[in-house]
Amino acid sequence: MPPRRLTFREVERRLRSAGFGSVSQKGSHVKFGKQTEQGFLTVIVPRHKEVAIGLLRGILRRLEMSWEEFEGL
Repeated sequence: MPPRRLTFREVERRLRSAGFGSVSQKGSHVKFGKQTEQGFLTVIVPRHKEVAIGLLRGILRRLEMSWEEFEGL
C-alpha cells in the first residue's frame, strides 16, 4: 500500500509506540529520539497539520521500517 499523508499527531503517536520520546523542539519542528544498539537515533518531524509524503518516506528510511510496519504501530 502506498504511503498517505498523516497528521502530526498520528506520526507522533506511532513514533511513541515505537519507543521514541520527544527530545527537543525548535520552532515548529520536534525532535524525537531513541537509544538503539547502533547509537542514538533521531527523527525530526514538523508540527504541521499534515506531514508530507516525501518526509514520511525519509523518516521510514531513517527508521529502516516499511510503510506496513509503520501503519501497524
